[in-house]
Amino acid sequence: MGTRVPATIRPPYAFAHRGARAHAPENTLEAFTLALRLGATGLESDVWLTADGEPVLDHDGVVGRVRRRRIASLRRDQLPPHIPTLAELYEACGTGMQLSLDVKDPAAVDAVLAVARAAGDGAVGRLWLCHPRWEQVAEWRRLSDEVRLVDSTRLDRIREGPERRAATLASHGVDAINMHHSDWTGGLTTLFHRFDVLAFGWDAQTPRVLAELIDLGIDGVYSDHVDRMVDAVLAAYPEVV
Repeated sequence: MGTRVPATIRPPYAFAHRGARAHAPENTLEAFTLALRLGATGLESDVWLTADGEPVLDHDGVVGRVRRRRIASLRRDQLPPHIPTLAELYEACGTGMQLSLDVKDPAAVDAVLAVARAAGDGAVGRLWLCHPRWEQVAEWRRLSDEVRLVDSTRLDRIREGPERRAATLASHGVDAINMHHSDWTGGLTTLFHRFDVLAFGWDAQTPRVLAELIDLGIDGVYSDHVDRMVDAVLAAYPEVV
């Protein structure tokens, strides 16, 4: 690409999808701490609420190989030890990174914010709450002026068109839109930036896709391959070394 589309966040946030998933067991403290050591500036996970009110990090929200049980039906002490709580993540990784949480259970949001506030040091302002219904995300704005909100969607699901969606997100205090890397163009990133909405791209796994997203002016990128993602960001923004 000849000219890079200007991004709002430079360099873009480098979110390690489920931790350093390509390098360690996903959604474990090992994966999260390794991701930061490899240079990720953000972590990504999915959050669920246990029966005793503890926000925990897991993708599917069910445990057990023979008898499958929902996390929402179990206490924290009944879960496998590899599933960390949000509080344990902050204890192990600190609060300096951006943290993107796909809120699979909206009932978890109050507890998530309470844990982030208890972690202190500006953690709430680096917390990105994501959900596929922008209306649900917008409702969370009343809970905090600091928390960052993300509409997680696909381009073909935006029935009203991207310009109207951008205007709607901006008017409801939603900070970013997160779409699959294949949905993005330089025109779309520019459009959302015009409404002060950040552009995030997920499933960026190869060096080519990572470089293309950065050239399109993306503000945050999600990848399983932290090493490739960090290399792509450093190649595009060598001044951050």
